Amino acid sequence: MTARQGYRIELAPSPAQAARLGRHAGLSRVVENFCLEKVRAALAQREAEQSYGIAAGELTAVPWSAPALERLWRAEHAARYPWFTAEGLSSRVPKEACRVRAAGFKNFFDSRAGSRKGARVGFPDWRRRKHGSRFRYDADRARPAHHRAVHLPGIGKVRTREDMTWLTGRITDGTARVIGATVKEQAGRWWVSFQIEIDRAQVNQARQVPQGAAACGIDVGVKTFATIVDQDGTVTELHAPKPLKAALRRLRRANRDLSRKAKGSANRAKAARRVAKVHLDVAHQRADFLHKTTTTLARTKRAIAVETLNVTGMTRNRRLSRAICDLGFGEFYRQLAYKADWYGAQVWAADQWFPSSRLCGTCGTVNAALTLADRTWQCACGTTHDRDVNAAHNLLTAMQQGEQAA
Repeated sequence: MTARQGYRIELAPSPAQAARLGRHAGLSRVVENFCLEKVRAALAQREAEQSYGIAAGELTAVPWSAPALERLWRAEHAARYPWFTAEGLSSRVPKEACRVRAAGFKNFFDSRAGSRKGARVGFPDWRRRKHGSRFRYDADRARPAHHRAVHLPGIGKVRTREDMTWLTGRITDGTARVIGATVKEQAGRWWVSFQIEIDRAQVNQARQVPQGAAACGIDVGVKTFATIVDQDGTVTELHAPKPLKAALRRLRRANRDLSRKAKGSANRAKAARRVAKVHLDVAHQRADFLHKTTTTLARTKRAIAVETLNVTGMTRNRRLSRAICDLGFGEFYRQLAYKADWYGAQVWAADQWFPSSRLCGTCGTVNAALTLADRTWQCACGTTHDRDVNAAHNLLTAMQQGEQAA
């Protein structure tokens, strides 16, 4: 059974290669804006034609699809963008840029029709330099050359800062293949993310949850990131590093320094990279904690009961939004779900309105007067509850009752 996953590795390009990477990122931005220009022009033409009374079947066609956009690019780039051919840039980058734009249009229409999950998606806008440098290759055009280098069309063989034996070995024995690659720059550093299709049967089998592993309930919170209650009553508390909170002083200083530099100057560019570095360090610390935590849980717990949180709604609380975003609840649940599927664990999610914190685990009474500030509370039956431990215990109990009913 094959699965799709990502594999990200940091590049170590030479100055000349870094410049070529930047040119390809600029090419991707130009093509995306070219596609948007063509779509907007076609929409404006259709609007004008409708005002003239032209029949619907005779109106100008809008190039929504990737093939239509690619045809327009091939027809016009020689005259409008002669530097594309002159500099020998990869032809695969415009192809993927057209696909990205076409996907953006599709997401907009799906979102407007209500067939796309998540937040509402707006109509695609112009892509600018400040939005970041990135571009894509299709299929295995970009691929590992060996365990310490990758081949990127239009750029050549670029060394990596980490060993890729895990990936190259599986490509060699036929259990993995590259189906796409994205190259991205952050804080002056470049990464390539391979989208791979891999047979994980052997990997998952070697890391399966042990027979007889405990089931647990997990309550997440701002003060204590995760309170874990095992079926034998063991309570474990996990405290997140809260990297943004720890870096706020550095971030404020870096932003203040950036605001004092003249726009367009070299010093402003250096200051912007320092701000980006702080954000990158924060993101890496958060990702490291979440990956280690979710991997440990998925490989040591037979079944995991969690609550269903409306994270978007929670972030509307201006007093807690920064702390909630710093913890990454949504990413925690996402990683836990797919890793549990890998390693044979089960994740059970309670209903969004399940009163895990308010419910007395002893008598079943719901304390409707409980507030967020109440860390401990006493039920009318005389039981004193720790808010987080009680919530995790209630989630575990609800999951076990559901298993018995099934």
